[in-house]
Amino acid sequence: MNQEANNKERQNAGDHLANERTFLAWIRTSIGIMGFGFVVVKFSLFIRQISTALGEKAQIHPTGYSPVIGVLLVGLGALATLFAYIRYSNTKKQLEQGHYHQSSVLIKIVTAIIFLASILLMIYLVKTT
Repeated sequence: MNQEANNKERQNAGDHLANERTFLAWIRTSIGIMGFGFVVVKFSLFIRQISTALGEKAQIHPTGYSPVIGVLLVGLGALATLFAYIRYSNTKKQLEQGHYHQSSVLIKIVTAIIFLASILLMIYLVKTT
């Protein structure tokens, strides 16, 4: 009986460690999304500075969509961090109670918003080239 209890504890610890690894993966993803958003916001500024340094007129309008898309991506990264913690906490609670129910809501939301931002960026790049 003692052997069985030890095996269950090891399995439970493995489940909790997997939950932590998943949480940390979501944190890395959110940092990447925020970093990409920052780059998008600063991209038009960079192009204008390079154009000025080369003595050419900037091809990207200062009122373009990149600042809006970039800020939305940074916001998405922040929300991904928050939702990752909520998911981590819910999974931890479920594991402690002995039952786990998989949910892909966070994955669907992040995928949809990144896809939408990608489409908006493509439209913006096509219009400005």
